[in-house]
Amino acid sequence: MARSVRHRRTDAGRARLSDPPTGGDLLARGVVLAPALDVLQRLPDESVDLIYADPPFGTGQTQRLASIRTGTGTKMRRGFGGRSYRYEVTSTHSYRDDMPFDEYLGFLEVHLREARRVLTDDGSLYLHLDFHSAHYARLLLDDVFGEERFLNEIVWAYDYGGRARNRWPRKHDTILWYAKGARWTFNRDDIDRIPYMAPGLAGPEKAARGKLPTDVWWMTIVPTNSRERTGYPTQKPESLLARIVRASSNRGDMVLDFFCGSGTTGAVAKRLGRRFLLVDDNPAAIEIATRRLAEIEPGPAPT
Repeated sequence: MARSVRHRRTDAGRARLSDPPTGGDLLARGVVLAPALDVLQRLPDESVDLIYADPPFGTGQTQRLASIRTGTGTKMRRGFGGRSYRYEVTSTHSYRDDMPFDEYLGFLEVHLREARRVLTDDGSLYLHLDFHSAHYARLLLDDVFGEERFLNEIVWAYDYGGRARNRWPRKHDTILWYAKGARWTFNRDDIDRIPYMAPGLAGPEKAARGKLPTDVWWMTIVPTNSRERTGYPTQKPESLLARIVRASSNRGDMVLDFFCGSGTTGAVAKRLGRRFLLVDDNPAAIEIATRRLAEIEPGPAPT
């Protein structure tokens, strides 16, 4: 018999898990403040169609990001052309990424094994990492999913921010795509297209339509002046998640992000008519994601 659900309210206005709810109840919540593993272990087998996971990268640091307002405050900053201006910090968000690396790999493995269990037979996982752990994660995923289930190593390339002086600047992340079974969703016709580098050689019709992206995706990070910007560290652009969600799920499918951060996966899934479950153990992340989702109209339901 399933135990009754007990919860307490948090500053984020969402329920923190205490006793295990039934799997269906949990999937219907949309946004949950809880450790990722707690939620994964309570989800039913084969209940999720697509997982996007953007875990901490194992950098050994605590990541912080401050949002500022210019023109007011007592702090001074030097800007373009050497001009100075006043500013004040309006909010500061952070998350921990300071786990010892051996522990981090164990942490990653146990989450990946649960992720595979909850995926449907034709479901798939996109695991987003950077240079610190992507090569280790590839071996873990080969073990958990089977090396024959590896589909792509996607390189998300961006050209933004500072540049090292003593090495090639690091301007990409790695997204590893694995299928659970021998069949998987890939909606080729729904994927956004990109311009041909030499449109004159492609012909007018092809040039107008554009070409499918390869496994190298050139997309900017969320700029500081973007309307998408939430002020949360590691926020990913909606265009990145839209490409993944469109390609690897269908309307009405369940999309899971168990390190949801600012909620980009849920925002995209909601607009595209997918169901979603966002999980994070950081109250600031859940507060931002909940506020963001409240401003989005849901996309069309499946017919």
